[in-house]
Amino acid sequence: MTEKNIFYPVSNPLLAGRELDYVTDAVQSGWISSLGKYVTRFEAEFAAFCGVEHAVCVANGTVALHLALHALGVGPGDEVIMPDLSFVATANAVLMVGGKPVFCDVDPDTLCINPDCIVSLITEKTRAIMPVHLYGHPADMTRILAIAARYGLHVIEDAAEAHGSAVGNRRVGSLGDCGTFSFYANKNITTGEGGMITTNDSALARELRHLRDHAMSPEKRYWHERMGFNFRMTNLQAALGCAQMEQLDGFLDRRRALFDQYAHRLAGLEGIRLNRELAGYTNSFWMICLEIDDIGADSRDKMALAMRAKGVDTRPYFYPMSDMPYLDNADTPVAHRISAQGLNLPTYLQLSDADVDHICNVVRSVISEYKVPAV
Repeated sequence: MTEKNIFYPVSNPLLAGRELDYVTDAVQSGWISSLGKYVTRFEAEFAAFCGVEHAVCVANGTVALHLALHALGVGPGDEVIMPDLSFVATANAVLMVGGKPVFCDVDPDTLCINPDCIVSLITEKTRAIMPVHLYGHPADMTRILAIAARYGLHVIEDAAEAHGSAVGNRRVGSLGDCGTFSFYANKNITTGEGGMITTNDSALARELRHLRDHAMSPEKRYWHERMGFNFRMTNLQAALGCAQMEQLDGFLDRRRALFDQYAHRLAGLEGIRLNRELAGYTNSFWMICLEIDDIGADSRDKMALAMRAKGVDTRPYFYPMSDMPYLDNADTPVAHRISAQGLNLPTYLQLSDADVDHICNVVRSVISEYKVPAV
């Protein structure tokens, strides 16, 4: 294959274990909807992985946030503080329960919510803090939990991108009132679509299970005393999840090895930064992050197009959510600066060492050719 025919996407799921066996078993059993052995097995295995008592499967990561907020009583007029740099589902989930997203600036090293900026945003309407463990690096949960305790606030971890990340010896999803995860095709493990809520609160877990199934009475079938949701995961999806769980430790080891190789191959390239991993934290390296100093979004986007022309796909960092026309503006200069400078590089487990070498050669050549200072 000639070099011009090579193309590296940003992500590519790996389904190399017992996925087909388990899905086939689910199909042959006839249990293909939301009841079946794989749903309960996936929940139990994921809870054990995160170090929590309970895990509740749901349809996707967005409804995981929505259901968690609703079950914790966040509703119309309530404010939820969150980092401005995140995928927009974080804010949308708050809007879905009638609440108001309040955007906070981020730490330039973790890319997560900056605890120094939280307290000034707290009002009498604040009900929760929603830290996002962005691109796999955990937020400063020690300080966030201390602030939440002082002001009587809930903490909902948006861990959609951080399966296996940890603060000290505790994995994300086990630190706040609850954690939410996504199993979209590009995540650390996938069920195609799907999500999970983790918690150590037994009463909250019961509420989550009740609400995800139309709030149907457990004693009286088809009886509903209040509104619920159809947020269930299918047994087919959970079968995929069980097969992925069997490989998750190896997946995380491979992601770390990929990051190490990227870091080695791009070492010495002036004016760039890759993912950080601060002391006391474990980064799951959901995406390899490349930040290019002293450029603006236009130059960054030109580089992305040039890399794609050379067979290397990328994605820009998320836009600050406060820039969306239907959301409130926010004074978050760090989030805005970093958003304009960041690219995600190909990050999937099938990449060989030679592939990473080639990608890094493309990155080096494009940066040297296209880097233009921001005006």
